[in-house]
Amino acid sequence: MNERKQHVINKAHQLFIEKGFQATSIQDILDYSGISKGTFYKYFSSKSELLIAIYKANFKKLQKERNDLLIGKNPSDIEVFIKQLELQMISNKKNKFVALYEEVMSTNDADLKHYIRITRLRSLRWMFSRFIDIFGEKNKPYLLDCAIMFQGLLQNNLQYNRLATDSNEKISNVVRFSVNRLVKLVEEVAEADEQLHPQELLEKWLPGPQKNNHEWISQFYKIINLMRNCITKHFHDKYDQEKYIELLEFIQEEIMHTRAPRKFLIESALQTLQNNPLDIWKKELLQLTQIITAFFQQLEENGEDEH
Repeated sequence: MNERKQHVINKAHQLFIEKGFQATSIQDILDYSGISKGTFYKYFSSKSELLIAIYKANFKKLQKERNDLLIGKNPSDIEVFIKQLELQMISNKKNKFVALYEEVMSTNDADLKHYIRITRLRSLRWMFSRFIDIFGEKNKPYLLDCAIMFQGLLQNNLQYNRLATDSNEKISNVVRFSVNRLVKLVEEVAEADEQLHPQELLEKWLPGPQKNNHEWISQFYKIINLMRNCITKHFHDKYDQEKYIELLEFIQEEIMHTRAPRKFLIESALQTLQNNPLDIWKKELLQLTQIITAFFQQLEENGEDEH
């Protein structure tokens, strides 16, 4: 993403935090970020699209930070999961996402509401995937129910905790308290052999082959990060760095966050990466291409349309 667009995103986010989404006008954003109306509409078709860009930018940052916490660690270590949750809760508080979510859900903006719902489902899918890491395949039939209940438990504990304190240290206490309850919850539900929501519902709610496969996701992001490091290491021109990083971000966005990934655009992006003048990342690009090819093969097998 180029610096000017990122600048607008950052400034608008500050305004949304201070004034609220609905109370902030496009003119407020123009004045605060120092851009023209033409420049704004070059980047965003509406204020809603800008808010979605804010969510996406912060979600990508959170994803990377959460994945970094897993490097060299055992995914089944519940302490790593606690740190991931703390990171997410502190990020939500800092960016005032809960307040923005509530404000958006009270509007009549269908696109924004749809995006928020999808975001919440992605969070649920991530949690379900991590629960499999922690509690094992034997408990998998019960873990979607546990993830749903845990989300409610954690959100309510945090909500009432905010009445008492604004300290991040207290957030840590709430997360650990809630996770301790989670361990007992999984044991109880598994022992009772009760299931309210079959795990297959996740795919129905949030369709997409491979996207709920934790191993596939980890491999995908690992290669993306390796290629990003190659770009910053080998390309000294800032324009070249931005160009190739934007291509990687586009591929990541299409694969992970688009209901119908556009194969021809992804192939075009891969071709541009392959034709780089320094002829680097051959091994990484081959691995990335193989992963994406397998992804689209499964799409075709499942009868998904390509756009």
